[in-house]
Amino acid sequence: MHEELGILDGVEVAAQIKRWATELGFARAAITGTDLSHAEAGLTAWLEAGFHGEMDYMARHGLKRARPAELVPGTRSIVSVFLPYLPPSSAQSEAVLADGAKAYLSRYALGRDYHKVLRNKLQQLADRLAERIGPFGHRVFVDSAPVLEVELAERAGLGWRGKHTLLINRDHGSFFFLGELFTDLALPLDPPTENEHCGRCTRCLELCPTRAIVAPYTVDARRCISYLTIELKGSIPVEFRPMLGNRVYGCDDCQLVCPWNRFAAQTGEGDFHVRHGLDDVELVELFAWSESDFQQRMAGSAIYRIGYERWLRNLAVGLGNAPRSAPVIAALRTRQDDASALVREHVVWALAQHGEAV
Repeated sequence: MHEELGILDGVEVAAQIKRWATELGFARAAITGTDLSHAEAGLTAWLEAGFHGEMDYMARHGLKRARPAELVPGTRSIVSVFLPYLPPSSAQSEAVLADGAKAYLSRYALGRDYHKVLRNKLQQLADRLAERIGPFGHRVFVDSAPVLEVELAERAGLGWRGKHTLLINRDHGSFFFLGELFTDLALPLDPPTENEHCGRCTRCLELCPTRAIVAPYTVDARRCISYLTIELKGSIPVEFRPMLGNRVYGCDDCQLVCPWNRFAAQTGEGDFHVRHGLDDVELVELFAWSESDFQQRMAGSAIYRIGYERWLRNLAVGLGNAPRSAPVIAALRTRQDDASALVREHVVWALAQHGEAV
């Protein structure tokens, strides 16, 4: 195990961590401690309200999410990082959303799976640190465990929680991924973000298609399009289907309308560049993919984990909301007898939206 860092050495190591993080492609890195006690009451209230929906793991982990030192015993300081993901040369999001015949996929999912990309970079950061100080206790997290990543990033001074609950940074907006390196090192801590800068703005609440942001800083996941198209395993509730429009994987509306995202920068990470033309593609084209097409083209993508059945479910809803056309009806007809009851149900609904009987 590493020797205890002295005060001066700790300052030097912290500065080196931030330099290495930048070299690895992160926009910024900052360091915070393990005290998130201020977040426990809000987390408990959110869970008790049932806002987590079918995401049972959130309730199962309970307050451990707000207690990093319980999650990883021995943790003393946490390196929080963020990495922008907006790909260059992608179609304008607003234009795709406005064209009901096209499929809108959340911009974070157009390239390779961010979990793997960030985890690899954070592990490289840990490896460099181990070369510098010797072996030390650590664990890497990228949206993969009960970690309150926005709270940690806010405590580290990387930004503030917006009313849509995502982290906002003054210089980068909110189109970025967060990641954490838990360590057993006593590193000097960065000052937390003292003020939020949303002011009286409520655009994200007003523009949310399903009114999932039920109050400032509170999202009812059961109404959120990202939850409905990604986390929900069964049928999408009928009342929400028209509200999904052409959003077939996730939703960016609350970010697209946020004034701070005029500062959002394009990513410098090649793995997040658009793959398979997913930034500007017709619903009919995606609905025609076979299961092997889906598996081959979505390998290495965050989209892969929802599986082919839910992929078709989401696309069927998008086609039900699309402008009526012969190709749309024909596409839906090809799957009205699909082997999956889940797919058939949503195809029947979609055909009915166009006045078509099965």
